[in-house]
Amino acid sequence: MFQVDSIVLYVEDLAVSKKFYADLFERRPQEPSPTFLSLELDTGLKLELKVRAKSEPPATMTGGGTEVCFKVPDEKALNGLFEQWKAKGARFAQPPTRLVFGMTFVAMDPDGHRLRVFVQS
Repeated sequence: MFQVDSIVLYVEDLAVSKKFYADLFERRPQEPSPTFLSLELDTGLKLELKVRAKSEPPATMTGGGTEVCFKVPDEKALNGLFEQWKAKGARFAQPPTRLVFGMTFVAMDPDGHRLRVFVQS
């Protein structure tokens, strides 16, 4: 069997994305090359950023075509994270909102990738 190791997001400017994610997640990324970096999350899953123009085979998808979702334990944690990310200058496609599955908000990275935070009800 296998396990999911990482999610790769293609970005235009690695330096801009590095600053965004390092600030937002309060993590120091590993940079194995000038066109690629990796941030390990608490679960062990890695969020990796790759310069789109340097991907092989070429990547045609840009931000917004999918979501990376982060589950939090309760609404207090969700609202706290929303306020923390807002204070760090994150843009939002959706403020905290109650949907059929629970409370959620959606932040956007510099390339338009959607970062959904949710608490399931």
